[in-house]
Amino acid sequence: MFEVFVISISNPILVGLYKNKKLIIAYEDEGKTSDVLPKLFNVILKEYNISGLYYVSSPGSYMSIKVSYVFLKSLCIVKNIPLKATMGFHFNENSPIKALGKKFFFYENNEIKIDFLKSTDLIKKFTLPETLDENIFSSDTLPKYNLPAV
Repeated sequence: MFEVFVISISNPILVGLYKNKKLIIAYEDEGKTSDVLPKLFNVILKEYNISGLYYVSSPGSYMSIKVSYVFLKSLCIVKNIPLKATMGFHFNENSPIKALGKKFFFYENNEIKIDFLKSTDLIKKFTLPETLDENIFSSDTLPKYNLPAV
């Protein structure tokens, strides 16, 4: 059985195909989540029997998080497979993640904060893990937007 992990909170969108929790194929595509996910999953579902889905539910692009959640949750319901979620800081070496305007999300002291970049802050690219670590994923899959109400 295979599992799929999706990082769609920034471009390029990354999708990893895992067998026994080990990455076997990495997909990378630029574009809107609403265009990229159906295209990639069309390819994946034709060739592989998926037993689990994982995704990054925060923080990052609101629209991308919403689209990913609805797409993946629908697929989970139709295929009767579990969905799990985690935060993006695990996959970019805990570097800042673009928020709104000129602000960025930071993960400090087990809390997500929003602030401007400092000259010493480094922004790292997202990468798919070589191994899926179940311990960092949760069954609480609802998107977390992490911004206060306006």
